[in-house]
Amino acid sequence: MKTSVYCVLGLLLLTIPAWPQGKSTAASEKAVAALEQQWLKAQQTSNPDLLEPLLADRFIETSNNGKLMGKAEALAGTKASKYESAEYTDVKVSVFGNTAIATGEFQGKGTDETGKPIDSPERWTDTWVKMPSGKWQCVASHASLKKM
Repeated sequence: MKTSVYCVLGLLLLTIPAWPQGKSTAASEKAVAALEQQWLKAQQTSNPDLLEPLLADRFIETSNNGKLMGKAEALAGTKASKYESAEYTDVKVSVFGNTAIATGEFQGKGTDETGKPIDSPERWTDTWVKMPSGKWQCVASHASLKKM
């Protein structure tokens, strides 16, 4: 009898750490999804101040034309691009410990930082890391043209 009580207590102690993890993962997914919406708002309003706190200092972006950009270039591009319309669809976030992968589709119309028209659907993938401060920041972003 004593052995079975210890077994039950042992099993409970092993499963207790798993209970809050589901809640933590769901909360992290929601937090990153909200940050993605803030990023979209930055694009819609050409406001790099909304984007700046979301990007890690060593952030790297690969654009849909293969150009690599760091944080400063991404912020400058956000400020210079002007959108008539911009929206995300099919946004999904998966959390793996302190890392999250967000994917989605982007459709925007307007002009880029060079004045070139933008009117192409894209698929994007963003990699987020929960920093030691507890704040989520994007460390890498990749976009590719979506075939219609």
